[in-house]
Amino acid sequence: MISWEDIYKVVTAMAPLCVALVLGYASVKWWHMFTPDQFHAINRFNCFFIIPFFNFKFISHINPYKLNFLFLSADVVAKCIILIVLAIWANCTRKGSYVWSITTFSLCSFNNTLIVGVPLLKAMYGDLGEDLVVQSSTIQSLFWFIALLFMLELRREWSTVDSNTINEELQDSRIECGGDLDENSTPVTTTIKPPSFWSILKIVWVKLAKNPNFYGCLAGLIWALLASRWQFHMPEIIEGSILIMSKAGAGVSMFSMGLFMASQNKFIACGAKMTLYGLLLRFVIGPATVIIGSVACGLHGDVLRIAIIQAALPQAIASFVYAQEYELHPDILSTAVIFGTIVSIPLLIAYYALLEVTH
Repeated sequence: MISWEDIYKVVTAMAPLCVALVLGYASVKWWHMFTPDQFHAINRFNCFFIIPFFNFKFISHINPYKLNFLFLSADVVAKCIILIVLAIWANCTRKGSYVWSITTFSLCSFNNTLIVGVPLLKAMYGDLGEDLVVQSSTIQSLFWFIALLFMLELRREWSTVDSNTINEELQDSRIECGGDLDENSTPVTTTIKPPSFWSILKIVWVKLAKNPNFYGCLAGLIWALLASRWQFHMPEIIEGSILIMSKAGAGVSMFSMGLFMASQNKFIACGAKMTLYGLLLRFVIGPATVIIGSVACGLHGDVLRIAIIQAALPQAIASFVYAQEYELHPDILSTAVIFGTIVSIPLLIAYYALLEVTH
């Protein structure tokens, strides 16, 4: 049974995040130290430098040959269920939206597995809980965050194409209206042919391949495979160079979130309705899909309970970083991270007690 000492360890791990958040908020709201352009620069530095180093460091230390593939398969099934439902909603309903599908997928799928998950799951289920939540974090960084970046890049490229097409149409209409209206003049018609879906997809793949988050994860996986196979360690000079950047990830992310919050007109930037929407997706829909995926893959016992608990962890901080970089509902993601983290401890303990009762 989880003790007060275990809860204190979780709170101890979460408290530094609040300090970074408050400092970021105060530096804008009260001290006026940063401008909006500087907000974006700090977040971009975090997105393309610190997080890739963190992902490389984390993934490079795992042993890919000892992963619980049944546990990870349940996670894949759960995420695929969410993606299929969102794809049907976006393409087959009148109110469907590709943009909102990305945000909804992010709210349902990405958990704070390391800062909150590791101490909490270790307190609840011992070394097994810690090991499985680390594996969940591995597949999240290596696969699902890359999938999210792909969707964000695709949405950005598609928006650029639509914007360029509209601008060309406006320019042509101005030329047509301002041209010579002589009877003998011949009207010139311009056919605007937008690029095909496959050409856009090719551009997105190229951009994704150049993204440091992609090759940071890939390099970490390659190193982990080789190091685990031949039992060698990373040289200390390289380890230290990576560590000095990677350790700043959570702190800079929360600081950046504080900057963003201070720049908004309201403390709850997205409003109460969207806050409840985000919490519902995070703490109800996410675990529900994991239950379906876990049952489908045959999980049982403590492994099943760990899968459910880790799916109900608060929102991943990195999801806000990407949302702000790609300008896609950062207000909703920031609120989900902050309020989700605040309410997560009593909710997760309630989930734990319920699962123990139904054992």
